[in-house]
Amino acid sequence: MSSNTGLEITGVNKVFRSGGRTVQALENISLSLSAGKVGVLLGPSGCGKSTLLRMVAGLEKPSEGDINLNGRAVSQPGRDRGMVFQDYTSFPWLSVRENVAYGLRINGDRSALNEGTVDHFIQAVGLEKFANAYPHQLSGGMRQRVAIARTLANYPELLLMDEPFGALDPETRWQMQDLLLNVVRKERNTVLIVTHDIEEALYLGDVVYFLSRHPGRLNETIHTDFKAGLPEGDREAFLKSEDYRRLELHIRRLMREEGRDAA
Repeated sequence: MSSNTGLEITGVNKVFRSGGRTVQALENISLSLSAGKVGVLLGPSGCGKSTLLRMVAGLEKPSEGDINLNGRAVSQPGRDRGMVFQDYTSFPWLSVRENVAYGLRINGDRSALNEGTVDHFIQAVGLEKFANAYPHQLSGGMRQRVAIARTLANYPELLLMDEPFGALDPETRWQMQDLLLNVVRKERNTVLIVTHDIEEALYLGDVVYFLSRHPGRLNETIHTDFKAGLPEGDREAFLKSEDYRRLELHIRRLMREEGRDAA
């Protein structure tokens, strides 16, 4: 892990051109996310959060600027990055075990298959009793666990998540947030998440990048060091923390300011 420097985004702009129109989605975005940390992209609708995430994934190209992961330029999709979307992406004709093994099989990674990687991550997301079940037999939260396990089984250097829990009910969402934190702490993953939920951003993130409304700019970088003094996994203590309430109010003010600017 010592050779990993993390994610570096420098001077990134994104311009879309269609039908003679030019729309600037992102302007001069520069940020860094240290290896082993969870970063969150937060901001109002239209600030370019998902566009930036897709560029880090290699699914979109910046109009200007550079994206580097652990010292290597990002120019296209690669196995060093894994993506989890909001929509459930399990293959319905494959069992849980076959879904989790899918990426390893298509990449010909026999050693990982033979070393019990699939079972390791099925257990990590708490689906060992459902390893032979099919997606239609699972709840939404369970299907999202399958997607997370399948992505982690490829040992990506960076896990990218676009509103991964947005379709879940509040209780299941909280459970999935705790599950994610437990897994990434054990596996020492670097994670970049898009969300519009302030509580989720502060609960999951070591650092929150607040983007301004269209065109998206990095308005503020918010560190959540206060969580180090709280009992791990104690959501009630987190929500009652004065630091949490202060940061939540601060971000809500930022949101309102963006809304006034848009109006």
